[in-house]
Amino acid sequence: MADLSRYPFEVRPLGDQDGGGFLITFPDFPGCMSDGETLEETVNHGMDALKAFIAVMERHGDTIPEPGDSTYSGHFVTRVPKNVHARLAQQAKKEGVSMNAMVASILAESLGRFTREHV
Repeated sequence: MADLSRYPFEVRPLGDQDGGGFLITFPDFPGCMSDGETLEETVNHGMDALKAFIAVMERHGDTIPEPGDSTYSGHFVTRVPKNVHARLAQQAKKEGVSMNAMVASILAESLGRFTREHV
């Protein structure tokens, strides 16, 4: 089986009307999704869903896409002012998560809010 960690995914917050928490989707596998209460739980559930999704595709003889066949890789690099970097690192430490998880959460929440406000 392919290295599941190489497949890009997208995480977005779910509103209260949808039960809260987060939703994870996989651009390389339309229809494959899961959810969870926390980012970590959501990613873990997503990896389980992806594994099952690929297993079904294999049983049906479907072609499994190579990681990153989708348009977006899920990886980008940006520079921020030192004070922003320090504040992100402090907040991540306070919440017991990696800085990447902290930034992903902030971006997902902000993008969700932005999208709802500009639809």
